[in-house]
Amino acid sequence: MWIPLAALVAGVLLGASIPLQVPIFYGRYLSVALLAALDSSFGGLRAGLEGKYDNTVFITGFFLNALLAAGLTYVGDRLGVELYFAALVAFGIRIFNNLGAIRHLLLAAWRKRQR
Repeated sequence: MWIPLAALVAGVLLGASIPLQVPIFYGRYLSVALLAALDSSFGGLRAGLEGKYDNTVFITGFFLNALLAAGLTYVGDRLGVELYFAALVAFGIRIFNNLGAIRHLLLAAWRKRQR
């Protein structure tokens, strides 16, 4: 458990120390990619807590979600339609559903330890 936490802290420190500016045009792509990554991460954490984690499912889901979201954003840009909103809404809903499930699983494990 300490390795992912250490990697998270290292990533945040590294990201905060490197001055990076993303061009406005790529802001849509970055926001969708960030939500796809968060969705996959929280889904993997939930699966791990439920004892159903499969690394192949996690990796393929991570990349396919990112590719689909980027594809929607690209097609939307070409058509002049804000299709990336569909990905933002879908990933947002999934993230909150996963967070709710993770909270329930952690509370159930905590209550079980208290007994």
